[in-house]
Amino acid sequence: MSRIRPTRPEDEQPPSTRWRDARAEEKSTAERETDRYSCPECASERLITDSERGEVVCDDCGLVVDEDAIDRGPEWRAFDSAERDRKARVGAPTTNLMHDKGLSTNIGWQNKDAYGRTLSANQRQTMHRLRTWNERFRTRDSKERNLKQALGEIDRMASALGLPETVRETASVIYRRALEEDLLPGRSIEGISTAALHAAARMAQVPRSIDEVARVSRVSPEEFERAYRYIVRELSLEIRPADPAEYIPRFASDLTIPSETERVARDLIETGKRHNVHSGKSPVGLAAAALYAAAKLTNQPVTQADVSAVTDMSEVTIRNRYQELLSAYDRDHSGADGDAAAEA
Repeated sequence: MSRIRPTRPEDEQPPSTRWRDARAEEKSTAERETDRYSCPECASERLITDSERGEVVCDDCGLVVDEDAIDRGPEWRAFDSAERDRKARVGAPTTNLMHDKGLSTNIGWQNKDAYGRTLSANQRQTMHRLRTWNERFRTRDSKERNLKQALGEIDRMASALGLPETVRETASVIYRRALEEDLLPGRSIEGISTAALHAAARMAQVPRSIDEVARVSRVSPEEFERAYRYIVRELSLEIRPADPAEYIPRFASDLTIPSETERVARDLIETGKRHNVHSGKSPVGLAAAALYAAAKLTNQPVTQADVSAVTDMSEVTIRNRYQELLSAYDRDHSGADGDAAAEA
């Protein structure tokens, strides 16, 4: 015996009628939403939300359009940014400095509970197993293990070179691009990570010399330079030639020379650029020579050996560039004096 299904009113309506009813209902809902954002008294759309009182007030006629609004903010108050960060109950922001961008769980290495009490032997054993499995889940394939090792290497070298976090982030992005475009086969992780950090420092205009980077790297300078040229070419990185003036502040700080001497060194660099002295020359060597020449012009007790120890440039290079910069400086100032005399 077959059962007869009772008919419903919507079954009796043709599809076109049900479609028109649905459109009419959507239209009425949209009209209600529109009316909600306009004043029912004067039809003004200038509505002001008072979050302290939980009211929506018309700015033209003063009518309270809505009240008892729900406060979707936090239940606590903060009076400065430090207190706001301390009270906020959210996780850390994502970062490219970690291979999983900081989205996975991180189990601390201390064998203590939340109250600072030492864990028992069984609890320590359990936590050790949890750390092991957590580490296995965080690096499940070869690419993640590769990325984890490289980012750790970038962070180590950046700390040794005193580079800011923005440079580390840029270097991490460059290495991720190299890994995605399959540029690593046949090259070491340390070489590509060193090249990525050097490129990021150049792009952020806080360059470090090749000798400085090679000193903290675990690869030879030749391998580092080959990897740098390779990723710049393959990734089409836009890197400008290093400006000798960008090295001046750091070297001046290491030599503890006054700001007047640093200013004269910058003038020497700019004069050398106008006379094309910097073409084909090492920017570090020009910066070292400019500092030495500026120290002589301002009567500062700085020797070539002092500058050589800080900049890692030989004294012969400093002497040669020093004479070229002074010659350009003399030509520039003698020309300016001649023009002034002619005008007088």
